[in-house]
Amino acid sequence: MDTAASGLSSREAALRLRASASDALSAAHRAPGIRAFFARLGNPLILILLFAAGVSGFFGDIISASIIVGIVFVSAVLDFANSYRSERAVQLLISRIRITATVRRDGKPKEVPFAEIVPGDVVELSAGDLVPADGSVLEAKDFFMNESSLTGESFPREAVLKDACYLGASVITGTAAMLVERTGKKTKYGAITAALETRSAPTEFDRGIKDFSILVMRATLSLVIVIFVVNALVRHELLQSLLFAAALAVGLTPELLPMIVTLNLTKGSLAMAKRGVIVKRLSAIQNFGSIDILATDKTGTLTEDRITLVRTVDAAGKDDDEVFRLAYLTTLFHSRLETPLDAAIRAHGKPDVAGYRKMDEIPFDYERKRDSVVVAKGDGRMLIAKGAPEELLHDCAYLGTVHTRLTDALRAKASEEYEKLSADGFRVLAVASQAVPEKERYEKTDESELVFAGFAAFLDPAKKTAKATLARMRAHGITVKILTGDNAAVTQKIAADIGLEVAGVLHGSDIEHLSREALAHAVETHTVFARLLPDQKRRIIEALRANGHVVGYLGDGVNDAPSLTAADVGISVENAVDVAREAADLILLRKSLADLVEGVIEGRRTFANTLKYLLMSLSSNFGNMFSMAGASLVLPFLPMQSTQILLGNLLYDTSQTAIPLDTVDPADTLRPRKISTAFLRRFMIYFGLLSSVFDFATFFLLVLAFHLSGSGFQTGWFLESIATQTFVVYIIRTRTVPFFGSRPASVLVASTLGVVVLAWGIVWSPFAHLFSFIPLSGGIAAAMLCITVLYLASVEFAKRFFYARWSADAA
Repeated sequence: MDTAASGLSSREAALRLRASASDALSAAHRAPGIRAFFARLGNPLILILLFAAGVSGFFGDIISASIIVGIVFVSAVLDFANSYRSERAVQLLISRIRITATVRRDGKPKEVPFAEIVPGDVVELSAGDLVPADGSVLEAKDFFMNESSLTGESFPREAVLKDACYLGASVITGTAAMLVERTGKKTKYGAITAALETRSAPTEFDRGIKDFSILVMRATLSLVIVIFVVNALVRHELLQSLLFAAALAVGLTPELLPMIVTLNLTKGSLAMAKRGVIVKRLSAIQNFGSIDILATDKTGTLTEDRITLVRTVDAAGKDDDEVFRLAYLTTLFHSRLETPLDAAIRAHGKPDVAGYRKMDEIPFDYERKRDSVVVAKGDGRMLIAKGAPEELLHDCAYLGTVHTRLTDALRAKASEEYEKLSADGFRVLAVASQAVPEKERYEKTDESELVFAGFAAFLDPAKKTAKATLARMRAHGITVKILTGDNAAVTQKIAADIGLEVAGVLHGSDIEHLSREALAHAVETHTVFARLLPDQKRRIIEALRANGHVVGYLGDGVNDAPSLTAADVGISVENAVDVAREAADLILLRKSLADLVEGVIEGRRTFANTLKYLLMSLSSNFGNMFSMAGASLVLPFLPMQSTQILLGNLLYDTSQTAIPLDTVDPADTLRPRKISTAFLRRFMIYFGLLSSVFDFATFFLLVLAFHLSGSGFQTGWFLESIATQTFVVYIIRTRTVPFFGSRPASVLVASTLGVVVLAWGIVWSPFAHLFSFIPLSGGIAAAMLCITVLYLASVEFAKRFFYARWSADAA
């Protein structure tokens, strides 16, 4: 690899990075470039308009052609600019939590992002790290890796000199230096990704948007095809009919939907960042708001995460310093990622361990639920094990320093002491030892005939704010399930301290024997799941999802990665191990349930504002376009010119860009919500037809009362159409009385008022003729204003009836 054990120079690394840039794996959240801008112009409806505009220009109608092209271009620029700013904002947030690795550059350790690692780099690895590339081991000390993401095998694999390491593996214990041989797409993981082209499964929100799009597409195609054919046959003006039909299709299509969704999600991600929640994947925000079950361990979320070692006792419950000395030795000499329990042992004090030296270690795994070290002092060697009391007691044959045979009665007494400590709220580890013969390597089989020493009891008090936070979660429709590897008794004690009602307790050993159907029932009827293996946590989450729940999982350890991936929303914390942060969709800057609840509420605000745009598009767009389609069949002239339709659509869309900044009624955040196609279809028909009733009233008034036709009729209806279509947002955005029960955001009021004033101003401006408008009398303008007020009042009354009748089906 043309490198040295001290690594590459910075200059050489930069040269190799440029040479291997094409090997980089695709980066998420990449801001759109010039291709993305032209992709917006590739929309089929836009292409039809541009084609028709080109034909118009060819036949001499330069003004109309220029206006159509200008409106299309301005619309695309607005869409692109907003989306670009949103994506850039998300990139800046994600850069705060990017995964890095330690490489040797210029002979010194240096932290660099994964994307900047190149072939020839020497990477230093330690417990909790992700392997950033494919390569070979140069140096290793008790180095064990989990490669389940590649092999499916959950047990750690020890790697020694010259052994291979692969991107995606995570370090369980020990340290190593690895020579990087392949990066990005050339790694084994990269090859698998390229071959499968795996994509994230669509979220519930994604599926709802897809159903909405299909609904709009069917309505649009049905109307546009009929209108084009009829107008072409009746008026014999193929080009004008094509322009009118294409403009009608643009008016019906909520082309700003992607931008509105992106703006909503970006606003949500920025708001969540202020509350200490960093969003790695934008689409997860909608799912975050839909969470109705939060699965979490108790440490740090329900407790203070200030673990202290309180007592070390023998099997009879008497204080015993020898238990502490043995526990300290295991903590001192193991090389895995230090746990909070290890830190508590270190902080408790320092016993006399002079003369001891480490010979070997047997790393923790979830089958044994313990770790062991082998130490030597003088000519003797001793294996010391520390772990879960149930499993460790099972493998003990003797008791105490006098090596009393551990009878069933003594074992039962020790178990009774363990249960007593747990019931008092202590987290408990068991400690045992055994003299072992001298040999080069020690295996799990050496952990037999152990001498039981006693228990180490730790206290992690319940978080003082947890009770209030849990009450707030219940008020917002979120149920908490505790998934822990800890003892059931201590978990129940913590639950009682924070006011969490425990419906039932299920142990991991019981889950092993449950069928899929039985587990689906059990996850609904139990609150605490104790002594769980990582795969059992994953099974519980999958069962909850299969039951129709949207599940969030909060975890920060190496063993949490499968559960984080299995959940609808994986949530980790900033100081979590690399593998957990990489698997998560959201990162908490503080391990706080209160921050998490704020994030859920922000997700629901994001959903609510997105839904406002959908409802606006269905009611006002569909109503206006349906009216236009109907009028074009009976009037001897087109009810609006294509340029007028496009101008109105551009102005209306501009006013709607303020929706993501709108306030949201507190009632809209109290429960998770989903997009219901049946509800949207009913809403479209109900309010769309109501809009059409007032449009047809306007037609009769313009024709019969004011005797307008052609440009005069088109101008009058343009005034009424833009006002009703824009101002109805005040009614639709809330289920209460507008302004009195729910105040819209100032920016929304400014954008809607500004757009209507601008639209009406164009009619009496020097530019009116460009759009075939003619100035109308004050009486006609006043009449259009009166119709607008009557329409808004009617929608308010209709809204109350609609939600009273169909509120159960509401999104």
